[in-house]
Amino acid sequence: MRVIGLAGWSGAGKTTLLAKLIPALIERGFTVSTIKHAHHAFDVDQPGKDSHRHRQAGASEVLISSAARWVQMHEVRDGAEATLADLLRRLGPCDLVLVEGFKREGHLKLEVYREANGRPPLHEEDSGIVAIASDRAFPDAGIPVVDLDDVAAIADLVASLAEPIDAVLNRVEGDGTAD
Repeated sequence: MRVIGLAGWSGAGKTTLLAKLIPALIERGFTVSTIKHAHHAFDVDQPGKDSHRHRQAGASEVLISSAARWVQMHEVRDGAEATLADLLRRLGPCDLVLVEGFKREGHLKLEVYREANGRPPLHEEDSGIVAIASDRAFPDAGIPVVDLDDVAAIADLVASLAEPIDAVLNRVEGDGTAD
């Protein structure tokens, strides 16, 4: 398994890019998994459903299974948020793991930058950013810069720059930050 992140400010287009990038990587023969950081409480099941009732009753974990899929929900409650290392260890085998968010952790990242956001680029302050997908040029970046709409070029970068999971775990172990 190899890992690379997509980092950028909210509204830069990370999720939109991932939705295009995943099929492009699958077409190249990769199996792809993703990890997405959320800044807020979220729910994957609905009030009134059995799984929701189990969690609301106090279950620490709920695992739901069908012939089509299974999902495991773990309630943090008053505990610490899971680190990127914790989450990477929970994934099943795949070729590439694409991490959306966790921009403050130490894994390698492709910056997704959209000028209209009006936010400063991240690569100037983060040595873990190894490439940029942007709607503007960064001639002095010192790292590869590709057009945000060139999914094939971005897939090339992701495939070549993703690093082995053991290297990522060694670097981010115990970091505990998430963004």
